[in-house]
Amino acid sequence: MADGRPTPDQEALSKIDTTVPHSARIWNYWMGGKDNYEVDRIAGDEYREVAPTIETMARASRHYLIRAVSLVAGELGIRQFLDIGTGLPTYDNTHQVAQRIAPESRIVYVDNDPLVLRHAQALLTSTPEGVTEYIDADLHAPEKIVEQARELLDFDRPVALMLMGILGHVQDHAEAVSIVRRLQAALPSGSCFVHYDSTDTDAALQQAQQGYDDTGAVPYVLRSPEQLAAYYEGLELLEPGIVSCPLWRPEPGTAPEPTDIYGGVARKP
Repeated sequence: MADGRPTPDQEALSKIDTTVPHSARIWNYWMGGKDNYEVDRIAGDEYREVAPTIETMARASRHYLIRAVSLVAGELGIRQFLDIGTGLPTYDNTHQVAQRIAPESRIVYVDNDPLVLRHAQALLTSTPEGVTEYIDADLHAPEKIVEQARELLDFDRPVALMLMGILGHVQDHAEAVSIVRRLQAALPSGSCFVHYDSTDTDAALQQAQQGYDDTGAVPYVLRSPEQLAAYYEGLELLEPGIVSCPLWRPEPGTAPEPTDIYGGVARKP
C-alpha cells in the first residue's frame, strides 16, 4: 500500500465475512483443506452430525471432476475449459488435470468470492504451453462471463463449460436453467457441458442443508435428479448419463457406492 491504496489481496481480505459460514470454505474443510475459519468448521461439523455422508460426497465430487476432465481432455480432445464457480483450490484442480494430459490446455476460472480472489494466485499456475486465468464475475450475469472469457478462449473452437456444485446457489430453478441455456448458447458445436450438484434424495441431507441455510449463509437448493436433467436438454449425453457421481465411469476394479451428488457430461451437437 505504498501509494496509499490497498493491494488487491488486502481489498479481498477486507470483504471476507468470518462471522457467517461459507459453502466454499466448508467444502474445503470437508475435503481436508486449510482455507477455512472456525465458523466454517463449526457449521461443517454440525452438518456432518446430521448427514454423515457429506464428506464422502465432497471427496466423490472431486474424484468425479478428475475423471470427467480426464475424459474431456483425453478422449474428446478439448483444450479449452470454462470453469464457473471455481471455489477454493484443493487437489487436482481443473487446470492440473487438463494440463497433465494436454499441456497446451487453456483454463479460465470464474468466481466472485473475495476469498477465492485472494487465493487466485494459487490457481494461476500453468504449464508454459498453456494458460490459466481467473475472471471475477457473477454466475447471474452469464453474458458478462462469456464476454470476458472470449478475451482468453477461442469460442470458434470447442470449450468445456463446467458448472460444478454451483447451480444450487441459484434459488429459482427456472433462473438456473436460463443461466445454463445462455452459457451453452455461446458454445460452438462439439463443446461439452460438465456438471454436478447435490440432490434432494436423502432426508438427512435435506435436514442438514436446512440447518445450514438457517445460519444466514448463502442457501443452497437441493434438487431432484429430474430437475438437474433440465440442464442437459438439447445436448447429447455421454454414457452413463446423469448418475450419482461415484457411478460415473468409475476407475476399473473399483466398486463405488452411490451418494447424493449427481452429474454428467454432454456434448453440444
